[in-house]
Amino acid sequence: MTMNSRLNYPLLLASQFLSVFGDNLILMFILGPFLKQFEAGKITGEAQSLAVIFYTSLLFIPCVLLAPLAGYLNDRFSKNRWLTGGNLVKLVGAALAWFGRGSSPAWLGIGYFTIGIGVCVYSPARYGILPEILPAERLVKANGLMQALTLIAILTGNIGGSAAFGRAPLGTCYLMGIGVYGMSLVLSLLMSHTPAYPGVRLRGSLRHFFSNLAELFSHGRLARILVGTALFWICGAILKMNFQSWGQQVLRLTTMLQVSLLGLWLSVGIMIGSVSAGLIYAVGDLQATRLYGWLLASGIAALGSMRWLMSHGLRYPNYVAPVLLVFAGAAAGLFLIPLNAALQAESPKDKLGKTIATQNGFENLAMLGGAFLAFIDVKAGFNPSELFLALAVFAAVVGSRLKIPAK
Repeated sequence: MTMNSRLNYPLLLASQFLSVFGDNLILMFILGPFLKQFEAGKITGEAQSLAVIFYTSLLFIPCVLLAPLAGYLNDRFSKNRWLTGGNLVKLVGAALAWFGRGSSPAWLGIGYFTIGIGVCVYSPARYGILPEILPAERLVKANGLMQALTLIAILTGNIGGSAAFGRAPLGTCYLMGIGVYGMSLVLSLLMSHTPAYPGVRLRGSLRHFFSNLAELFSHGRLARILVGTALFWICGAILKMNFQSWGQQVLRLTTMLQVSLLGLWLSVGIMIGSVSAGLIYAVGDLQATRLYGWLLASGIAALGSMRWLMSHGLRYPNYVAPVLLVFAGAAAGLFLIPLNAALQAESPKDKLGKTIATQNGFENLAMLGGAFLAFIDVKAGFNPSELFLALAVFAAVVGSRLKIPAK
């Protein structure tokens, strides 16, 4: 094993942290001006919420539309090449957003959509490369650490972007995001090449993708694993999109930074659950999946019930909310990590890129479904607490169906 190959794992962790950090940093720079316009009375609260849903969704759409291509690229070529390629595409997207920051909002959309294309090719590479650089017995812990770092990157990107937006010119903020992607790109270039499969051909990629999807769903165990990971991400998407209105209407928060801090407590819980899963469970041990699905649903239901509890004498809601968010996050981490590790360990190695691309496509489709629900909530004028309660019922029902058979 060469020195570079020994460094592949730490280089991967550092590169993917910066890459995800940049995704969320740029989103805060895009959404920040809408908050200022709302504070100045130039747009309504509904328009602000719709902007959050629209721009956030632009990251998901390419991951659905281009999932078959991403699977081909990550199966055909060395996966670390697509870590580099994804970062390069993200860097271009950040530059487009910087270019359009003072002109049409369409340029912001084009820029963030381009970043979404980078996410599409990057995501299957960062998870698919793990079995190629680590032994199987380390996969659960590696997934736990990867997920924890991803959540830290999301959290710090949201908070850091909110703080930077309030202290630096917008052009400087975007240049900061470009620099973050540049550093991630350099780290991915330092990794040694992992295996490529020259026999994989682009012809029939779409057909192979859907046949792989059908094959996965014909396998009772892997199908339920995919549904389980999709459930995690649809819950995460709706929580993130609903934090703005829920924080304002229930907790009476007034700034973007205060709203972004809600993600701190959720992320702390997910990190606790993710790391704990790596310590508690062996690869393939999924017996507790339904239990953690129910616990996740109960945590979300408790968040949705806070308005009612406050009307019946609950004091200090700003202290209760963090506790509930940590609880829901811990259940989510314990729910997700064993599922991810089992999917990677049990998929055929020569189809792992397609499998993870299929997983990403399915999960992003679920997050788009979450965005659609949030859109309906805003347009219909529903209480954001009711959206959380509906999500809790959905999570409980789906979780109840996740009795995953043994291998």
